[in-house]
Amino acid sequence: MAKPEKHVFICTQNRPLGHPRPSCGQKNCAEVADEFYWHLQDRQLFDKVRVTTAGCLGPCSEGPSVLVYPEGVMYGGVSKEDVAVIFDEHLENDRPVERLVMSGEFWG
Repeated sequence: MAKPEKHVFICTQNRPLGHPRPSCGQKNCAEVADEFYWHLQDRQLFDKVRVTTAGCLGPCSEGPSVLVYPEGVMYGGVSKEDVAVIFDEHLENDRPVERLVMSGEFWG
């Protein structure tokens, strides 16, 4: 297996209803993860990009959260519709999607 150029982590943390903290699971993170896997397959970027679901990445109130390494870029409030843009701009052309980048108060 080739070492990927980028590694994407998608928070899929799901807390029980009534929990005092929000979670990405309450904000359609599964749909976002499915879209990342679909684009990975459709674009055949297996040698360049690795996609992994993860537990809590930290900023629960800002989810769904997506973290891209090696840059350490954290995206917040990612929707299914944002995934194609992240692939087009960041994963394939090394330009983070500024409108989705998490503010320094959460990550930085």
